[in-house]
Amino acid sequence: MIDSHLHVWTLDTFVTGGVQHYSWLGPQHGALFRSFGEDEARETLDAAGVRGAVLVQADDSVADTENMLAVADRNPWVFGVVGWIRLDAPAEAAEQLHRFTAHPVFRGVRHLIHDDPRRDFLDLPAVRDSLALVAQHGLTFDVPDAFPRHLGSAVRLAREMPELTVVLDHLGKPPLADPDLMKLWRADFRALGREPNAVAKLSGLHLPGVEYAPEILRPLFESAVEAFGPERMMIGGDWPVSTLGAPYGRTLDVLLELVSSLSPSEQDAVLEETAIRTYGLAVTPIAEG
Repeated sequence: MIDSHLHVWTLDTFVTGGVQHYSWLGPQHGALFRSFGEDEARETLDAAGVRGAVLVQADDSVADTENMLAVADRNPWVFGVVGWIRLDAPAEAAEQLHRFTAHPVFRGVRHLIHDDPRRDFLDLPAVRDSLALVAQHGLTFDVPDAFPRHLGSAVRLAREMPELTVVLDHLGKPPLADPDLMKLWRADFRALGREPNAVAKLSGLHLPGVEYAPEILRPLFESAVEAFGPERMMIGGDWPVSTLGAPYGRTLDVLLELVSSLSPSEQDAVLEETAIRTYGLAVTPIAEG
């Protein structure tokens, strides 16, 4: 399989030029509050039998993106990079896109919208202008932790910008422990699934107040299959963030057990083919190799 959602970061550069990076990360995160580098990532993937990954930004900064691109330059197991550009400043975004797309592995953009105080971020005219540039470059836009503030906005974005591929990380973070909130999540989730340019990541499902087990998560998986179909779903381990909930191997084992209920061709889609097609990865699917 290809892991469509993996992070690396180096806290040696936690503060550069007076700017604090990874501001969401601190001592309160326990074992997560340290550097997670390329060698440890490769060892983790090898131990789980994963052949490669897409690196995804963990900080709204150029420094984080440049670090991931440098890791990709040194490591052929990095099949793609989803970085950050300043979406609310189109001229700056255009310059950053010009620079980053010189790297063929730069395949998408993400912004930590759940940490941004602007509830209307995805509807801002400047952001829409920048995302039009993202689409023109053939890149994707990942939306993290969309529920509750931004899942409806993601639906509007996908509907109003059909030329942009919108990737919903972590199934939008469904509030599985709250039946009433689940009704709201399900309505927007299904609405997003009706947009053909939307893709869902089966990732980041260590949810508050919920046991991480196949039988508990199966309703979410079935909702995703119903809304998106396997051809618009991809698997991601969300390492190392997921280690707060379970070791990487256990995180994948639960997801793989869910995926095993699909037909062989559908499993191929979720495990590799959707990621390759969505991100335009220069990789041959194992099923075709």
